[in-house]
Amino acid sequence: MARSGVPEAQVPYVTSVLELMELLRADPDDRGLRTAALLRRSHPFDKELQIAGLVHRLGHLLRLSDGTVTVGVAAESIRPLLGERVARLVRLQSPERPHPDSDDDDGDGDDTEAVATLCQARDAATAAGLDAGVLEDWQPLLELVAAGSCRVGSPGNAIDPLGAPRGSKGPSGPYRAR
Repeated sequence: MARSGVPEAQVPYVTSVLELMELLRADPDDRGLRTAALLRRSHPFDKELQIAGLVHRLGHLLRLSDGTVTVGVAAESIRPLLGERVARLVRLQSPERPHPDSDDDDGDGDDTEAVATLCQARDAATAAGLDAGVLEDWQPLLELVAAGSCRVGSPGNAIDPLGAPRGSKGPSGPYRAR
């Protein structure tokens, strides 16, 4: 059974960035695009938060065989492609969930503020007239996150995106700690 509570065989996993882009193009009101644009402006360095904003409405686009639409299924469907944190943010931002600051045992510890920020951006994105750009602008970032390049706590980061060279014992380059 998947974390969403839906049997593993019924979860419609998204297996590639191209497949995800096709699903996102089907969103009639571009609210995910507007949410992501707001998050890009307010949190330019948190790429996973921006992607969670982009895909948070995926539950409305995915349907189980019985017609059920859930945020849990959406989060589970993107987890293998976009990672645990993006899936957790999508799952925790659901309007049906208790307030993001409430105590729950989902293990969101460090992401409580990110979930609250995502919820605020999601709610603000309902306003008409917000220039959010085009979906194709997000494909490179989706590919980076899918490749694991922007994972929080990964060896590659904004200071040294390639990580340490093979065989070295620590960070290298002009930005290493001295």
